[in-house]
Amino acid sequence: MAEEKKQAKKSWSKGLKAEFDKIIWTDRKTLGRQTAAVVVISAVICILITLVDSASLQLIETIIK
Repeated sequence: MAEEKKQAKKSWSKGLKAEFDKIIWTDRKTLGRQTAAVVVISAVICILITLVDSASLQLIETIIK
């Protein structure tokens, strides 16, 4: 029984290593570009959400008064 568990663990770790060997990592230049794109898009969306929130708050305050 213990031998079967050891064999299963070895099989699992071999399978895991085989899957990691299939991963294609991006090069440093592409990773930098993608990271910059995510940061810029996140900033733009943050600004848009802030503008919409401020505008709707002003509208609600105008309606209430």
